[in-house]
Amino acid sequence: MTKFSFGAVSARAGAYIILLAGLMQAVLMIDARHAGAPNFSETSLTELTQALLLLICAIAMGYLRYRYRVLRSISLLMGAFFTMSLIRENDLWLDTYVFDGAWECLVALVGLPAIFATIRARHDFLEEFAQVSNSLGFGLFAGGFLTTYVFSRLYGRSELWHALMGEHYLRIVKDAAEEITELTGYSLLLFASIELLLMGRALYRARAIPAERSRVSIEGGKTGAVMATTCHPTHPTPASPGLGNSL
Repeated sequence: MTKFSFGAVSARAGAYIILLAGLMQAVLMIDARHAGAPNFSETSLTELTQALLLLICAIAMGYLRYRYRVLRSISLLMGAFFTMSLIRENDLWLDTYVFDGAWECLVALVGLPAIFATIRARHDFLEEFAQVSNSLGFGLFAGGFLTTYVFSRLYGRSELWHALMGEHYLRIVKDAAEEITELTGYSLLLFASIELLLMGRALYRARAIPAERSRVSIEGGKTGAVMATTCHPTHPTPASPGLGNSL
């Protein structure tokens, strides 16, 4: 299993905390204190940041798959998942400017081939899953997935907020709670992608070192053989003239 030092993990954890705190402060300053009224619509900072985080996650998985060439099944499936989520986040724009139901078609075009490829390479997928299942990246991914796709949906139910606010129900409060929870979940997914990318780089380097040593050993053996041949030629030495005459 790939391991990271306590100092490196602590430094990244600190960076994640700062990033998450910065996002929440930006939401407060821009969306919650929006001129006129709070804004958590499709054009709000919260919504746009969600799409940006998903885009970065998808790019990270593509980089992991094609640059480091490790965890290829895991990165393919997760990259497709992030891409489908990105499409779903932009369903309003796709339905408005492309055609109604466009996002569903795009999700199917991305998801079905990825699932089929994962099924075909299921043995590789299971081996890779065994590698990442106990990693920090997988834990963050599980937390982000549960936060975004389970908790936020339940937390954002209108019935819950009607029960909490009664006759003082405000739709914007429900929307803010749901969207901010989703943003938190997407942030965890971003942190998971970073951790898996670092894990993939470590695996790539671990595989590259033995290969490099083997190449150097082979080249060293060839060089030694050439030097031995040069110093001790195997072809016969021509006889001296005197010896030839005596024979």
